[in-house]
Amino acid sequence: MTTSDTLRAALVDQLTDSGTLTDPAWAEAATAVPRELFVGSYFVPIEGSNPTTYRTVHHGDPGWLEGIYADQTLITQLDGHTRPEDVEKHPATGAPSSSSTLPSLVLRMWQQLGAEAGHQVLEVGTGTGYSTALGAHRLGDANLTSIEYDPQVAERAAAALQAAGHTPRLLVGDGLGGDPDGGAFDRLIATCSVRYLPMAWLHQVKPGGRILATLSGWHYANALALLDVTGPGEATGRFLPGCTSFMIARPHDRPPRPTLALLPGAERPSRIDPAKLDTWTGSWLAQLAAPSAERMGAGGHQILSDVATGSQARTTPHPEGGWTVVQRGPLRLWDQVETAIETWQHAGEPHQDAFGITVSPARQRVWLGTEDGPGWDLPI
Repeated sequence: MTTSDTLRAALVDQLTDSGTLTDPAWAEAATAVPRELFVGSYFVPIEGSNPTTYRTVHHGDPGWLEGIYADQTLITQLDGHTRPEDVEKHPATGAPSSSSTLPSLVLRMWQQLGAEAGHQVLEVGTGTGYSTALGAHRLGDANLTSIEYDPQVAERAAAALQAAGHTPRLLVGDGLGGDPDGGAFDRLIATCSVRYLPMAWLHQVKPGGRILATLSGWHYANALALLDVTGPGEATGRFLPGCTSFMIARPHDRPPRPTLALLPGAERPSRIDPAKLDTWTGSWLAQLAAPSAERMGAGGHQILSDVATGSQARTTPHPEGGWTVVQRGPLRLWDQVETAIETWQHAGEPHQDAFGITVSPARQRVWLGTEDGPGWDLPI
């Protein structure tokens, strides 16, 4: 009979063999923490569904435990309120709003953070509590503070952590404001993405400390950054290899918009292939260049709609080759994106690990190559 211990040991072996788990202390934590305590039921996307619909997998269903110990993200909430327990036999629809991140990413990030026993650590985004339990096992309950935005999610995580035998300090509230009691942390790790680094984080992590966070935006493109805090409100760092993606923090998500109406505007040929925006780094670069815009479409048919000004840009393939772009509004969105993509292409289209970030109270700037290289300000 397959047991939790057997599946957990097999997962640790898999992550060790792949080179993900390199620190024996974190391998020990992964071996000790039962993930099933934190994921009673979960949603699984139905292959080929459009828009994506989900089936539910409940405790005791065939494959339930095997799914928990697969190296995959398990969706535990849709639209900010729907749980698997709320859905019976019929498929569910909605936008994922809470999940248990795939173990390989959780453990990789804990290792990248460089947290050691004795460090005081703030985790933004308790979620199911699985990552919190790993951190508590490795660092000690007294050294870990975790904050969760959603009260219902926080309540379930607290119960699961208690069942697992861990008692870290748990808070409910907006993690973008950091610890409401103030803090002097050695490390901060965020399991949600943000449009910019909240200033509270930069004041609550001590100089010499580190922040590991995923930067995203309204294109929902992501990049993981590791920053060293150099002073109050100041930090510098680099973006890391790989492709890391998290749900955006709810206070940083785009505001609701009315149904989009595509309107006429000024036309010209595009200097770049719009499909560059479908690549991992190209999409993120377009987001840096047009940070208040939402991106839709794909391939030669891209649409940018600026949330703040109503500006629009859209591309279409030209019958004789190339692409036509139509722009309207006070911002020339495609001009901004085009210039950023051309700068990146001139550098050889490197991955995000060729970029860095410098943060001060006045601005947050992402740069390419070196700090005095081309760059883009985040929308603080």
